[in-house]
Amino acid sequence: MTPARGTEGTAPALYEATVHHARAEPVRHAFAHRTHYWLIDLDAPPRLPWPLRALAGFHPADHGDGRAATLRSDIDSYLREHGIDLAGGRVLMLAHARVFGYVFNPLTVYWCHGPDGSPRAVVAEVHNTYGDRHRYLLHPDGRGRAAVAKALYVSPFNEVDGEYRLSLPEPGERLALSVALHREGRPPFTASVRGRRRPATVPELLRLSLRQPLAPLVNAARIRFHGVWLYLRGLPVKERPEPPRPQARGCPSASAKHTPPAAPVTPT
Repeated sequence: MTPARGTEGTAPALYEATVHHARAEPVRHAFAHRTHYWLIDLDAPPRLPWPLRALAGFHPADHGDGRAATLRSDIDSYLREHGIDLAGGRVLMLAHARVFGYVFNPLTVYWCHGPDGSPRAVVAEVHNTYGDRHRYLLHPDGRGRAAVAKALYVSPFNEVDGEYRLSLPEPGERLALSVALHREGRPPFTASVRGRRRPATVPELLRLSLRQPLAPLVNAARIRFHGVWLYLRGLPVKERPEPPRPQARGCPSASAKHTPPAAPVTPT
């Protein structure tokens, strides 16, 4: 029995995954944690039996500017603003679900297709631990590789400069994504997600939920822990600039040009 009335083929699906973070300079530090992601079709988001709906929710307020009526209308509106009309083509989203009312998605990826199934764009949506969100519109090559200038303050230890080099191939049986921040040809920080596809069934969701309970909350807590650890090692905190516009609902006011972080909460 599946918890979703999705489309046949690639979605919905679960991915049991490992996330790796590695910092090369000025302090070397690496860590990894286990988690799980959903791959969903935005035209047919999963709908679980009511007793289990607290284990996986997908809400427009958790993505984009938080104001759209549906996840699909949100991404369509964003793409149209950038001159792209999918004409009803499929959009797949890889993300953490909301679990017991909580969600944190450092990276959400949307694979956007035209009506003939051809890839039209990839959108990488980054959330930081201060409540800011930013989307990067990408046109990857045939291997899913793209580059884009960094625009959002993510870590209190990294300024908003440099270039992200991403590898975001559409998931199949395997999930293999990577993001590397480059400055002057060197990558001071890299992150990767590696995982294996699992069926989107109630037994599989229960298994993953038992193995990784409250996964979004636990993952956010891990990121904060490692950020505090780096701070205690003496890594200097960089000034936090104003987030790029438009801001997401709940983001800090744009009236403050430069706001130092209250505490270092993420090592990325």
